Amino acid sequence: MANVVVIGSFNVDHVWRCTALPAAGETLSGSYTSGPGGKGFNQAIAAARAGAQTTFVCALGDDVGGQQARELATADAIDLRDQRSDRPTGTAGIYVDAEGRNSIVIGPGANAALSVAFVAQQRDVIASANVVLVQLESPLDAITQALQLTHDAKRIAVLNPAPANAITRTALLLLTDILTPNETEFVALLARHGNERIDADRIAAMDDAQLHALCRQLLPHGSVLVTLGASGVFVSHPQSNLRGDAAACYRIAAEAVDVIDTTGAGDAFNGALAASLANRANAVFSGHVRFANRYAAMSTEKPGAASAMPHLAEVDKRFGILSHEDFLRSQERTWAR
Repeated sequence: MANVVVIGSFNVDHVWRCTALPAAGETLSGSYTSGPGGKGFNQAIAAARAGAQTTFVCALGDDVGGQQARELATADAIDLRDQRSDRPTGTAGIYVDAEGRNSIVIGPGANAALSVAFVAQQRDVIASANVVLVQLESPLDAITQALQLTHDAKRIAVLNPAPANAITRTALLLLTDILTPNETEFVALLARHGNERIDADRIAAMDDAQLHALCRQLLPHGSVLVTLGASGVFVSHPQSNLRGDAAACYRIAAEAVDVIDTTGAGDAFNGALAASLANRANAVFSGHVRFANRYAAMSTEKPGAASAMPHLAEVDKRFGILSHEDFLRSQERTWAR
């Protein structure tokens, strides 16, 4: 059985690389590639390559894109549970500039057909997993069902609230144990929940006390990890559950890497975090975050999304860790769900 279940989207990515991101009305010359993506699939590939037994729940079309997803899942030993749809498999149009920054437009296709009933059929695999990871490129009813089943089974529910404009239900947050927004998603969530709009560019520069207070407003009962790109990761816990950490809030710096493409970095972080949490449940939380941060950094050194996800051995070799297992064991402390 899986120890990580990822529920979400698969897309065929169409990627254009150019010197700068195109402005409105502008036509640029660039290069084109195509490959697998979708936040759910990227995260499932990351979890599997980071060492977790992984199940991926999604909806696929009966077309070339759907067949590609099935073949790729098999290649990475992922248990794929796909709802068949008469809609085309999801697609994404991605522009990447010379600095690795990106702009993305999603065509949901079959992803929009993922149903509550199909997710409910995965009750047993969700109940047997250690961690369930979801995002918001799939219907909110289906994602809410996944989180409810996770909550009922007393498993760890990780919500990556992306895309930022999709989270419209308080229930999603109430059912979440660990929330993983980037700066843009974080400020969108704050605004939606009654806070004054904050410029996303200001988040990384905030002092820890102010940022911690905002995290506590957003998810009083759970942990919030705000990924800050080149500024690393900010971690905020409720005082009642530090998950083995010594402090309720802290930062972990970004790793120095040669960035080529940041397209799947957030997905790499989430998949690796889920894998680490699942495989060493009693380790201090900061160890899991540090591993996910390193994993995500390495993913930016290759072009593409799912195809850029590194394998565990590559991460260990780069950062001089004898093994991820030994690294976490050395920091082990028991923490509650």
